[in-house]
Amino acid sequence: MRDYLKLLRFVRPYLPKFFIAAVCMAFSALFDGVQLAMIVPLSDKVLTDKKIVIPSKLPEFLANFVDKLNNTSPATMLNYMAISVLLIFFLKGIFGFLQSYIMSDIGQRVVRDIKSRLYAKLQSLSLDYFTHKRGGEMISRITNDVKLVENAVSYGATDLVYQGFLVVIFLSMTFLIYFKMAMISIILVPLIALPIVKVGRILRKLSRQSQEKMADINSLLYETIIGTRIVKAFNMEDYEIKKFDRINQDYYKISMKGIKRLLILSPATEILGCIAGVTVFFWGGREVITGTLSFGVFGLFLGSLLSLIRPFKKLSQVNSLNQQAVAASERIYEVLETYPSVQEGFGAAELRAFHKEIVFEGVWFSYARQQILKDINLTVKKGSMLAIVGPSGTGKTTLVDLIPRFYDPQRGRILIDGIDIKKVSLKSLRRQIGIVTQETILFNDSIKANIAYGTPDVSQAAIEEAAVQAHAHDFIKQLSSGYDTVIGDRGMKLSGGERQRIAIARALLKNPPILLLDEATSQLDTEAERIVQDALDKLIQGRTVFVIAHRLSTVKGAHRIVVIDKGAIVEEGSHSELLGNNGLYKRLYQMQELEK
Repeated sequence: MRDYLKLLRFVRPYLPKFFIAAVCMAFSALFDGVQLAMIVPLSDKVLTDKKIVIPSKLPEFLANFVDKLNNTSPATMLNYMAISVLLIFFLKGIFGFLQSYIMSDIGQRVVRDIKSRLYAKLQSLSLDYFTHKRGGEMISRITNDVKLVENAVSYGATDLVYQGFLVVIFLSMTFLIYFKMAMISIILVPLIALPIVKVGRILRKLSRQSQEKMADINSLLYETIIGTRIVKAFNMEDYEIKKFDRINQDYYKISMKGIKRLLILSPATEILGCIAGVTVFFWGGREVITGTLSFGVFGLFLGSLLSLIRPFKKLSQVNSLNQQAVAASERIYEVLETYPSVQEGFGAAELRAFHKEIVFEGVWFSYARQQILKDINLTVKKGSMLAIVGPSGTGKTTLVDLIPRFYDPQRGRILIDGIDIKKVSLKSLRRQIGIVTQETILFNDSIKANIAYGTPDVSQAAIEEAAVQAHAHDFIKQLSSGYDTVIGDRGMKLSGGERQRIAIARALLKNPPILLLDEATSQLDTEAERIVQDALDKLIQGRTVFVIAHRLSTVKGAHRIVVIDKGAIVEEGSHSELLGNNGLYKRLYQMQELEK
């Protein structure tokens, strides 16, 4: 129940609408009861012209109403009934439409809100969260899981309230008509509820497994579509097909387990309802024969009891639907209740323009219990270039990722102009920093939008000027739509060098005082590297630059080079100084020279 109430938090902003829908459902259910109650005057007065006999003591207003019916002629009663039937169906149709429309609107609003909250939450989470999660799994939370919640709100909540009203109305009618017989019948209700509750618990567990398998499918789709070039290059199509079929088969098996248990509820509730109906039919038939009960009233009692089968069936399905939605909401709340590891401090100040230096003071960083950086101490003056080199996997990228606070160190601090970056707002910090990496991230949008990313109000002239400086203008103008050309997912319609130049133009347009270059030319051929390197030379002018380089020949002109090995700074100096040290830098440099 607690988990279900947590699910209903999504509906809280729309409680006034939900109340209006519930009122419409109450009237619609009431008209269902009135429709059934018309059996009595039709059978006892219109068709047989006999008195309506009810063994139970009725409230005064109902007793007076029954007396009035008994004193009405069959012809007059027939006229009243004809008009009443038309009016009842008309009103029931109106209230039925209103409650369905309002509940559908609430369901769509809830889905919209959950998707927006999930996406906003994902945008607020720190980089380390995404290293633990698969892209397809996160997509599944926003699509598949949210759809299950929508079903619970739009259809589950509707049936829960509406069928609940029907149960109350039909049970009330049975107790009003014949209390003793109603008590005998109601004993069978726990027998109907027991399988509903038991199957619901199983379905909740199966639903979570099903959603996790759907996340696996989405993740595999995401990975193989993005990596289709590698799949084809290594002739792995058959392997990926078999892998997908295996996961798809697992999803099918779990789904069928749930469907089997869901479908068995319907005949089970019908059989138990039939047992109740036969018992009442036998008991009540004898009462009609003895004259204790009129035929029309018996028909109403039996009809009311049998009418309980449908809402109980619906409620069993609602319970199954809600159990699936609760499992989905648990996965949704796992995201919504996750706190970013990198958080902005209360009352964080704006970081003013960068003037002096960036300082690392005793910085230590570990990830998943593995020590990545150890006691890093650095001072980088404004306008200087610091090159960071060393073997792969020694923490070079992690070091520069600490500057824009993609991660926070466990010990030590980073200062910009003497201010701890943890004490300034993230936006003002990142506004000062530009990034160009070896893996160029572009979006499925126009070239113009990709260059202007982060500076949306910039003019076309400024965009083109940045492209000229990045040596991108000429190839852009040759494209069919120029700057309005849509470049596809991750910029796949462009070559590697062209994508890199777009990224450089983006950094140039942002015009940041601090620049982070993470092996920006390592994946390019010689000609593309020459063009991109020339663009980078323009980009770094007048800026404070942290450059991670695999090719040591590209950092000869750096003001200072630090060599990192196993997370620690083992050497520091200029290119010529490090060559004279006979240390790790010299060995790496000589190895690269021999490879040429």
